[in-house]
Amino acid sequence: MARILVVEDEDNIAMALEFLLARDGHAHSRLSQGGAALVAIRTERPDLVLLDVMLPDMSGYEIVESLRADPGLSDVRILLMTARGSIVEKRRGLALGADGFIAKPLALSELRAEMTRLLA
Repeated sequence: MARILVVEDEDNIAMALEFLLARDGHAHSRLSQGGAALVAIRTERPDLVLLDVMLPDMSGYEIVESLRADPGLSDVRILLMTARGSIVEKRRGLALGADGFIAKPLALSELRAEMTRLLA
């Protein structure tokens, strides 16, 4: 069973993700702040982080940069999620080291496919 950390500040999106993850049998937790997420990733070592780009205290891009700069955390899988799903945003996220990028609103089939790919 995969351990997944959801980092999302919008309650409705987070609740939908949590419902999906529970239904698919994944252990998961949720945070809404980037700083708290960095601490949790360091201590919990999740198998996958579903990471919103736009968070109140720091961006998902900053979190990806921090994780990729830390040799002990460079293997943590990160799926960036954003409402601004432009090619420029996607390229930036992947260039910084994210493992995947998905646009909101999330298509469940696309989300499941990306999660399966990243957890394989």
